[in-house]
Amino acid sequence: MSENRQPTFPTRRALTRAALALSGWAALAATALPAGSPLRWAPVLLFVCFGPGFALLCPRPGLLRPGARLEAVALAAPLGLSVAVIAATALFLVEGFSGTAFLVTLAAVTTLASALPGLPLPAARGAVARSRATPVRRG
Repeated sequence: MSENRQPTFPTRRALTRAALALSGWAALAATALPAGSPLRWAPVLLFVCFGPGFALLCPRPGLLRPGARLEAVALAAPLGLSVAVIAATALFLVEGFSGTAFLVTLAAVTTLASALPGLPLPAARGAVARSRATPVRRG
């Protein structure tokens, strides 16, 4: 019996990963709009703050519990800004910093991160650990 089995990839998860991967490139494309326009700076600001963080946290198999979802949202901005600071520092050190180089670097990191499994979240792990615990016997 030789079935050609391919792993199933839920549509919602695929769309989330694709949206995360394309968010940085959309922010880069927004820089072609006229200067000072909210349509230019809003996507860039949202991407730099949240894009890399969500890409590192969100593409996880299965649905997250409510506590883990809240944790992912709360950690997305600090994690995304940390990645942005590391990228900016690296570009400054090689004397190649520009707005375009910065956004290209972040977009590439976000695209790569959205293709990989997400980081483990403590709230998701704690829920699994508690459910596997042996019940306490009384009496």
